Amino acid sequence: MPRKKTGVWLRCLELLFRPAGARQNRKAVARKPTTVRATRTPAPKRTGEPHPGHPLLTRPAGRWVRSFHSAPTLPGRLVNHLTYALYLPAAVTSWADIPLVVMLHGCKQTAESFAAGTRICRVAERAGFAVLIPEQAKTAHAHRCWHWHENLAHSEAPAVASLVEEIVQAHGFDRERVYLAGISAGAGLAAVLAVHYPERFAAVGLHSGPVFGAASSAMTAMRVMRGGSREDPLRLIEAAVDIARHPGMPAIIVHGELDAVVSKQNAAQLAIEFARLNRLIDAQGVLRIGERRTYSRDAVDYTDYRAAGRLVVRVCIVRGLGHAWSGGDPREAFHSGKGPDATAMLWNFFRRQRRSAKPLP
Repeated sequence: MPRKKTGVWLRCLELLFRPAGARQNRKAVARKPTTVRATRTPAPKRTGEPHPGHPLLTRPAGRWVRSFHSAPTLPGRLVNHLTYALYLPAAVTSWADIPLVVMLHGCKQTAESFAAGTRICRVAERAGFAVLIPEQAKTAHAHRCWHWHENLAHSEAPAVASLVEEIVQAHGFDRERVYLAGISAGAGLAAVLAVHYPERFAAVGLHSGPVFGAASSAMTAMRVMRGGSREDPLRLIEAAVDIARHPGMPAIIVHGELDAVVSKQNAAQLAIEFARLNRLIDAQGVLRIGERRTYSRDAVDYTDYRAAGRLVVRVCIVRGLGHAWSGGDPREAFHSGKGPDATAMLWNFFRRQRRSAKPLP
């Protein structure tokens, strides 16, 4: 991309992703790949960057492994390392055959801030699953954004898929219960993985994410974020994969009603794409199997697609919520105390899904 356009893109991102009233960030403290056992030291004042006393490292009482994965090389990049944090819950005595939840952070977030803001480790302790958080490097993107809009081979999707395979194999996690979730740019990359690597995951959760397949550059990504796709989302998903051969991918989509960074139109279009990917609707968008139900509860507008007695696609539009994780820790950027607990909502959806579930006809 020409230097001039890159500068415009970064300046736009700076404006879009600057949280209201955000504090000045401290410099990140460098850490060597290590295993960290949680302690009970008091949590210090939070900032946007990780530091030795960050809540991720202090509670809950499980074990964090910080390391990197040597992913397959990319054109022009002979060394392709992907840093990650892996949480192993204290409540589990053996890692064999437990579920794994892969979490993809958004722009200007780190593994630490995303774990703390979503409180994913608390749910992991109660439910007994491990958590894997790949982390984008600042050398790859100044704002730690994932390149969800790039060509598949040039995005981080192959590296994340490779990392998941290595982690599952190394620890013996249950391959039938590997789940994927992300927010914003992380949701964009999660959608790419769900569509192109369905053999890795049993279900996907997309929070405040852009519609799949509509952007092909940084500039078109900005347009899609602001107003969704100008193309029919059915055509976008049909162009990406052979629907008849795809095994399907259960999805839960959460979005803020007042999101000014990624408009809620994206959530509606994602719902159409995943309803088609799971063969719930036909190529014209007409319901072909199961039922589609809309209702409201606790300040959330729901759209559910059900078939063969199970929930396959759910859309949750949270009233009054902007571009932030619903029901998260508001002390972390891009997490809001408003709305229901999105982490609990995602796990409640995930725990009912298995990769070996019979594909819908």
